[in-house]
Amino acid sequence: MIAVESLLIRPLLGFPEVVPGTDIAAMIAAAAGEIHDGDIFVVTSKIVSKAEGRVIPAENRALALAEETVRIVASRVSDGVLVTQIVENRLGIVAAAAGIDASNAPEGSILLLPKDPDASARDIAARLRELLSASVGVIISDTMGRPWREGQTDCAIGAGGVRVIEDLRGSVDAEGRSLVVTAPCVADELAAAADLVKGKTSRNPVALVRGRSDLVGGLDLPGARSIVRPRDKDMFRLGADEAWRDGFAAGRAATEAQS
Repeated sequence: MIAVESLLIRPLLGFPEVVPGTDIAAMIAAAAGEIHDGDIFVVTSKIVSKAEGRVIPAENRALALAEETVRIVASRVSDGVLVTQIVENRLGIVAAAAGIDASNAPEGSILLLPKDPDASARDIAARLRELLSASVGVIISDTMGRPWREGQTDCAIGAGGVRVIEDLRGSVDAEGRSLVVTAPCVADELAAAADLVKGKTSRNPVALVRGRSDLVGGLDLPGARSIVRPRDKDMFRLGADEAWRDGFAAGRAATEAQS
């Protein structure tokens, strides 16, 4: 466990509009200024999606949602209209509308998440290491809600050269007690902290984090996909209404089978 004395988080300024084919790494390198080994860049997923051409007409939203969805977790209907759909997408991420978003998208368009955010993060990190001659890491972030809590926060959906979980199990706390389950998701913590300086309306899609060089390592480190809890360990696989419905149906089927 490292004792962090200070943490610097600053936005990278002066980014031009990103279009399909934009070299994200070159753009970051041009705006980065002085860089140290162990610096971490937190990159908003939307500019990665734009650069990778993950932009589609807004009229295709329903089809895109169906294609991106692996499993419907919960949906809510108001006045006969589908209001919100929480789904597991093909990346294993559980989010509203599979992460499809219209904010900061070109007029009349929506953005899909990058096809493979971990691969994108590794590619950007590898190129930045060449351009900057420094061992840096990259986190790709996206905004999500949380069960039982209002509001949203940024979370890591991709990581390259960054330890996403700080496993403290087996160490001791300040009182000397053994830590049994403590494993902070530091990638999510850094993503959320970085968004305090990036923001949603400021057109600052990248932030630099300095002070956690202990988290930066090889490009073969597990990516953000490793943060997703395996299905057999997921205690909340369905929304409350959906779980009640499925349980009721299973109970009725069992009763009918016995009669």
